[in-house]
Amino acid sequence: MRPQDREVLRLAVPALGALLAEPLFLLADSAIVGRLGVLPLAGLGVAGALLATAVSVFVFLAYGTTATVARRLGAGDLRSALQAGVDGMWLALGLGAVVAVGAFAVSGFLVDALGASPAARPYALAYLHWSLPGLPGMLVVLAATGVLRGLQDTTTPLVVAVTGAVVNTVLNLLLVYGAGLGIAGSAAGTALTQLGMAAWLAAVVVRGVRRETGSWAALAPRGLGVLKSARDGVPLLVRTLALRAALLLTTYVAARQGDAGVAAHQVAVVLWTTTALALDALAIAAQALVGRALGAGDAAGARAQVRRLVVWGVGAGVVMGAVLAVLAAPIAALFTPDPDVRAALAAATVVLACCLPLAGWVFVLDGVLIGAGDGRYLAGASIASAAVYAPLALAVLAWAPAGRTGLVWLWVVFAGAYTAARLVTLAPRERGGAWLVTGATR
Repeated sequence: MRPQDREVLRLAVPALGALLAEPLFLLADSAIVGRLGVLPLAGLGVAGALLATAVSVFVFLAYGTTATVARRLGAGDLRSALQAGVDGMWLALGLGAVVAVGAFAVSGFLVDALGASPAARPYALAYLHWSLPGLPGMLVVLAATGVLRGLQDTTTPLVVAVTGAVVNTVLNLLLVYGAGLGIAGSAAGTALTQLGMAAWLAAVVVRGVRRETGSWAALAPRGLGVLKSARDGVPLLVRTLALRAALLLTTYVAARQGDAGVAAHQVAVVLWTTTALALDALAIAAQALVGRALGAGDAAGARAQVRRLVVWGVGAGVVMGAVLAVLAAPIAALFTPDPDVRAALAAATVVLACCLPLAGWVFVLDGVLIGAGDGRYLAGASIASAAVYAPLALAVLAWAPAGRTGLVWLWVVFAGAYTAARLVTLAPRERGGAWLVTGATR
C-alpha cells in the first residue's frame, strides 16, 4: 500500500467511526423516550430536528479550525496552530452560549414553526429547554475536534465520541426511569454528556498548549484571534446554509409526492446520509492532509494528495453504489411491507446508488478546498449549485406525476443533477490551482 493511502486510512477510518457515533445520541434518546409514549417521542422529533439543524449550521467550527491548524502545523509552527485552535474553541463557546439563550427565548416559536401538535408541544419544549444548556458543549466539541483533526489526530475524537455515546445511554436510562424525570431526563442526560465530552477534548488541547508554551496565558481568549476565526467561518457558514436550503427544498418537493412517495423518500434520505458519512470521512482526511501540505509549502505534495483522495472517493462511491444497487429491493422490503412504498424506495435507491461515485468525487474536492482555506470560493460555488438545482426540483413538482415516478425524478435531479452542478463548480477550481496558496496563513 502506498504511504499516501496509509495516511488517508489513518485519518479517515477513525473519522468515520466518530461520525457514525454521533447519530447514536439521538437514536438512544429516541429508543428510551419512545417507551414513554407517542407524544413524548413526537416532541423529541421536533426538538431533535432543531438541535440537529444547529449542529449542521455550526459545523464550520470544525472545518475551519481543521484547515487553519493543519496549515500552521505544516508550516512547523505548532504554537501558532494550537493558539488558532484555542481561538476557535472560544468562538464556539461564545456562540453556543448566545444561541442557547436566544433559542430558549424563542423556543415556543421554533417548536410551533416545525408543526408540533398542541399535545406534543409541551414535550418538545421540555426536551429543548433541558437540552440547551449542553449546546455550548456541543459547539466546543465541534471546534476541539477540528483542532485535533488539524493536528492529524482523528483517533482521540473517535474515543471521545464512542465513550460519549455509551455514557449518554446510561445517563438517560438513569434519569428517565431511575429518577423518573421523563423526557426532561433524557435531554438533561444528553446535555451533561455533551458538556463532559467538551471538557475532555478541551483538556487534551489544553495539555498540548501547556506542553508547547509552558504558560496558562496562551489559553486566554484573544479578541482579534476569535474575531478572525469568526470571519474565516462566515464563508463556510454560507456554504452550509446553501446545502441545507437544497435539502429543505428536496424535502418540500418530496412531501408532495403522496404518502407512499414521501415515506420512501424518508428512507432514501437515511441511505444517502449513511453513505455520505463514509464519503465525509474522506473529506475530513482531505482537509487535514491538504492543509498540512500547503502549510509546509509543498504544492506538489498537495496535488498528489488530491489525486489519491479522488481515487479513494470515487472508488468508495463505486463500491457503495454497487452494493446499494444490488440490494435495492431487499433493502426496500426490510424497511416497509407496503408494495407501493417498496417499489418507490427501490427505484430511488438505484438512482442514488448510481450517483454515489460522482458524490465521492464532489465530497473529496469539497474537503480539499476547505483544507486549502478557499472558503469564499466554496460559498459562491454552493450558492450557484443551489441556484441551478432549485428550478429543476420545482420542475419535478410541477410536471412529474406524484408517487414513484415523481420520487425517481426528484432523486435524479437531487443526487444526479445537483451533485453534477457541484462538481462543475469545484473541479475547474481544483484543476486551475488558484487554491494552491502555500504558507502558514492563506
